[in-house]
Amino acid sequence: MPFRLRHLQHDFELGLGEFAIGRSPECQLSLDDPLVSRKHALLVVSPESVLIKDLGSRNGVVVNGTKIDTSRVLLDGDRIVIGSQEMTIMARPATAGPQYVRRSTTGAQTLSSYARPHSLEPTKLHTEPIKELAKDTKRVDSFPLLSTLADKALALGRPEDAERILSSLMLEVLNNAQRGDVLPAETVDQAALYGVRLAGATSKGSWVDYVITLYGAVRRPCPASIVDELHSVVRKTSAVDLTGLRAYVEMLRASAVGFGPADRFLVQRIEGLERLVASK
Repeated sequence: MPFRLRHLQHDFELGLGEFAIGRSPECQLSLDDPLVSRKHALLVVSPESVLIKDLGSRNGVVVNGTKIDTSRVLLDGDRIVIGSQEMTIMARPATAGPQYVRRSTTGAQTLSSYARPHSLEPTKLHTEPIKELAKDTKRVDSFPLLSTLADKALALGRPEDAERILSSLMLEVLNNAQRGDVLPAETVDQAALYGVRLAGATSKGSWVDYVITLYGAVRRPCPASIVDELHSVVRKTSAVDLTGLRAYVEMLRASAVGFGPADRFLVQRIEGLERLVASK
């Protein structure tokens, strides 16, 4: 087949004709995602090109970071976001890697079991990068779009949807930081902000661990706004990793010689956070 659609770790061969994407089991690619409409988008495949059409979906279709009006011709490597799901159109045959899923003419391929994020495990977060995400499963420049969708989910009181929307991208930010990649400060702070929001919405201490691990990886104190939020959030979260928090505090103390007055004050606030977690 001349074209493939890559989603997560699977490639879908696109035969000539139409390939429907949506939440309905009648679609060739059925996505278990509340942000996806029942019949969300349609790929029209010819020998020379693939055209994507928005079927009047609620949240639209985004190609390379831009929402399309009604339709658009796709090029090799174009990134498509439907709901919170990112996929890529590929024009060359795969040589290795992702498992192929052949399109069925009689039924849909449902990816509900693959679409959920990896669980956050504090011990893994503090020991090594997330290897599953080392292959650019999502690009950091998707943050503005996905954070908007996550905000909507949080506003509707559906924190599990917000968590699923952002988990992979946030873990990619962490993975990049742990690899030593230079990340814009605003990207780190935005990821941390949503880590705090998810911790508050889900009561999961692992999201607090995420924030601490992220700032430990970039070797700087949490901003004052994040520290204030953490002081509030840790009172209602469970199983915060005290060992990891203490390691972060020790790293900050060792680096404090080069800090200015404002950063030294932040270190004191983070030390207070350590005491708060230890007293729970």
